[in-house]
Amino acid sequence: MISETETVRKTDAKGRVKTPPARRETLLDEFERSGLSGAEFAKLVGVKYQTFATWASRRRKDRAAPAGGGAKAPVHWLEAVVGKAHPPASLSSTAP
Repeated sequence: MISETETVRKTDAKGRVKTPPARRETLLDEFERSGLSGAEFAKLVGVKYQTFATWASRRRKDRAAPAGGGAKAPVHWLEAVVGKAHPPASLSSTAP
């Protein structure tokens, strides 16, 4: 029988343990306060380092994104018209 402190962890079709988003956020908050390296912290909490690194990377990207839904600044186009080049007057073959 499962005690009150234990929980059943859900897995996907490949057998990977699914971590709820709230738990991920809690772990990332604890990591930021811990001062440990990512590898040390992942080992301490029992998460594969690559998985933990993906969570941390996604969080950094989300925090760096602009607040307006992640929309980038608009692109401004400039039209340039290039005409036929004329030689400077000093190189011209006609004398004034």
